[in-house]
Amino acid sequence: MKTDEISRLLVLSMFFVILFGFQREKNVVVMAIDEDEKALCSINLAEFLPPPYGGLENMVWQPVWNSFLLRYSQSKDNVITIVLSTIYTSGWVGIGFSRDGMMINSSCMAGWVTPAGHGKIKQYYVEGFTPSKIIPDKGELPLTSVPPLIYLQGATVYLAFQLKYPTPLETQPMLLAFSTKYPQHHHLTAHEDKTTIKFDFSSGSPFAVTATPNNYISSKTHGVLGILGWGLFLPFGAIFARYFRSQPLWYCFHVSAQFIGFILGLAGVVLGIQLNNKLQPDISGHQGIGILILVLSILQVLAFFVRPDIDSKYRKYWNYYHSWVGRTALFFGALNIVLGMHYAGAGQGWKISYGFILASTMLACIILEMLLRLKKLDEPTLP
Repeated sequence: MKTDEISRLLVLSMFFVILFGFQREKNVVVMAIDEDEKALCSINLAEFLPPPYGGLENMVWQPVWNSFLLRYSQSKDNVITIVLSTIYTSGWVGIGFSRDGMMINSSCMAGWVTPAGHGKIKQYYVEGFTPSKIIPDKGELPLTSVPPLIYLQGATVYLAFQLKYPTPLETQPMLLAFSTKYPQHHHLTAHEDKTTIKFDFSSGSPFAVTATPNNYISSKTHGVLGILGWGLFLPFGAIFARYFRSQPLWYCFHVSAQFIGFILGLAGVVLGIQLNNKLQPDISGHQGIGILILVLSILQVLAFFVRPDIDSKYRKYWNYYHSWVGRTALFFGALNIVLGMHYAGAGQGWKISYGFILASTMLACIILEMLLRLKKLDEPTLP
């Protein structure tokens, strides 16, 4: 095997070793147990929160997400008092109640402490994904006459409010979110991370947190399929086609990776159409680019069946078409992944993971392209 070929294989191997090593490290970090939550559970709220928040009877506590800790008490007359706490530095924190676990048409309580030390807490109604569609002083939460409260105790913020329902509150889809950026004129800034859970207020057991709703799972699956198809397999297949043609099995690797990427991308589009029919989101840019890359990928598949023979005079035109349509599709595929994460309000984990994949792919391409061009410079020119 030639030196330049070995170099290319080493670059590609390093790319995938780093990629999968990063994902493994990320999973280990996510699985780590936050010991601070246990200490938060032992705090006596009556020392700094006024009644009824500071003197909850039959209080139940449950860590729900990251450093978010939920305390609540539900009375016989269906009044539920909620105190949500989390580590706080700046920005806002919020908890939302939803019928189906989705952001759209949910009502939430969000609060923040200004740099001057003044606490602000409001109810919001979510009409869309953008900050302008999250309406302050509007919502469907049945607040009681007890004023909601936000209080900063050390590095922990406490968001407290009281609701009264006609019947006991049982399993309830909830949204948890935060941002380190302060609201502007009481309009919330885009959240930096969020999650959706189901919580059983009737059981009060430590296992009250259950799986996320189907729509939420579907949106995550849609994103995973898009990243795997357009962010990993299709670029991987293109890399083999351009930089490893001297290898005997390059064509098999290229076709296999493109086929898998196409199937994953197609499955993502089908799931995206289902989500669009359910949620009717206003994301025309993401939808339009999705249709474009689907059409381009179908054209690439069709081109496979009409590929001229290698000695045909039309082969060079087919190669030109195939290369540039593929590159165009990959560019818009990467762009649409970024747009999708933006519209979905993806958390930092999604952004960091895909950013690492994209940066690693681009770095591998730059190095392999340099090696390819250096090889061409070393090749003797015909007189």
